[in-house]
Amino acid sequence: QRQMCIRDRYKLKAMLVAGGHRVTTVDLAASGINMKRIEDVHTFQAYSEPLMEVLASLPAQEKVILVGHSLGGVTLALAANKFPHKISVAVFVTAFMPDTTHRPSFVLEQVPVSLSRLI
Repeated sequence: QRQMCIRDRYKLKAMLVAGGHRVTTVDLAASGINMKRIEDVHTFQAYSEPLMEVLASLPAQEKVILVGHSLGGVTLALAANKFPHKISVAVFVTAFMPDTTHRPSFVLEQVPVSLSRLI
């Protein structure tokens, strides 16, 4: 089984590799070594495209464990929706975790509403 981290966390990667796992790290659009300009990323789908390409390229029977942090939680949810047969576990580490009822951006849209209640 392949281990895959959404955001490159070198310590986690080193530990997993030392444990005998295969690890692939993916920089999402306009992040890390991904050369896309942030001005060209208008949707979560566009932001998540590098991960979707990796998942689409996997052999049919191969499953992965996805780990996402922060905004990467939205990407995990999109990946789980698009490739449920290729994901054995999705781990949300202090990440946005959208539900199955609302569109992925719903969680982010609620932040200003929550903050206005505090004022």
